[in-house]
Amino acid sequence: MNAAGILDIVEHDRWMLFVDGENLTIQGQKHFESRLVPGREFKKDIFVWFPEQRATGSMFGSNFAPDLYGEAVRAHYYTSLTGTDEDVIAVRAALRMIGFEPRVFKREVKGRPSKGVDIALATDLLGHAFRNNLDAAVLIAGDGDYVPMIEEVKRLGKRVYVAFLAQDSGLNPRLQVAADEFFPLERWFERSWKPT
Repeated sequence: MNAAGILDIVEHDRWMLFVDGENLTIQGQKHFESRLVPGREFKKDIFVWFPEQRATGSMFGSNFAPDLYGEAVRAHYYTSLTGTDEDVIAVRAALRMIGFEPRVFKREVKGRPSKGVDIALATDLLGHAFRNNLDAAVLIAGDGDYVPMIEEVKRLGKRVYVAFLAQDSGLNPRLQVAADEFFPLERWFERSWKPT
């Protein structure tokens, strides 16, 4: 391997995962509800993840994007719920158990997404990119509101990969175009959540 190849590996070794868990949960339930079993990786209307997959694991490594190496430096999960402060603490603890840095917001109205999720995710991702804490980011989201953030992170010289459910999920096509690469998550759901 030449010197340039070694530099490429080092350059993209630091990556982070950012999950709009509110959106992922809504769409995951819509498409795979019959497979999802409440437990460690799924709490109805609050969060969903992939069984047997650590948040910082290499799932999003070489099989997902060829220039992401090893485990994520950090994995962030953003969601909201209606409930008590104790409910918020319990969800944070559950997300930590599967390897996430959780940001959990209280919703005032059941069924209505919290703007706190979008704002916190964008602020955190931009902050890490600006402080040079990462070389690449994997964003699991389908909302077109993230497009300006992606473009700014790319202007900072970082790569941004986007993953989301691609079929009938409300995925904004501008998000796919803004990303360096887009990856559909259907096969991850099908592989991880077997029919019950």
